[in-house]
Amino acid sequence: MKYKRVLLKLSGESLMGKKSFGIDNQRLNDYAQQIKDIYDAGVEIAIVIGGGNIFRGVQAEEGGMDRTHGDYMGMLATMINSMALQAALESAGIDSRLQSAIEMKEIAEPFVRRRAVRHLEKGRVVIFGAGTGNPYFTTDSAACLRAIEINADVILKGTRVDGIYTADPEKDPSAKKFDSITFDDVYENGLKVMDMTAFTLCKENDLPIIVFDMDTSGNLKKVLLGETVGTVVSN
Repeated sequence: MKYKRVLLKLSGESLMGKKSFGIDNQRLNDYAQQIKDIYDAGVEIAIVIGGGNIFRGVQAEEGGMDRTHGDYMGMLATMINSMALQAALESAGIDSRLQSAIEMKEIAEPFVRRRAVRHLEKGRVVIFGAGTGNPYFTTDSAACLRAIEINADVILKGTRVDGIYTADPEKDPSAKKFDSITFDDVYENGLKVMDMTAFTLCKENDLPIIVFDMDTSGNLKKVLLGETVGTVVSN
């Protein structure tokens, strides 16, 4: 495998599958199986998952709710997804631990960096829930922060699009895909990969990002094997 320790970032919306809300069990089990494929190959895996299939703090603010209040609700949504993913992983025979940035001692360990690294070294998948534990930060920012803290080799951003394009491929059929691109080129071309806080964290800490289509079974393993899947963003 090309990478030894990875952080996999999944969007909450992708868990909906063909549903309009909530969690599609078939999609969840497919993700668990893809993760098992690389887990069995000895890759150390940490995961951050969003909560957009249940609740988004930004939407709450648009409806008149205080942003801080909405963001905390969004963090709780990520915990629901994290628990669902943990259950699916354990059903697939994967030993896992869930750590939360907000104390929820009945359902998750508190986030402790050294403990998270130890779990990874012992062959456990670690899921980081509740974002950074602070409002005004996205789960993309949480993924980048945790990846840096655990010394991950790469961030794997699983989406429904197979990489980064010159424009939105769902709206512009002439959009061209990049196999690789630099952080500076993403800035200059105004391409949407992650929010700027997350993106800048990765650039400043020389942490590459691979954006790929997680909804196609087998893609995650192909990325780890070094095949040209998705788009690599690096310095």
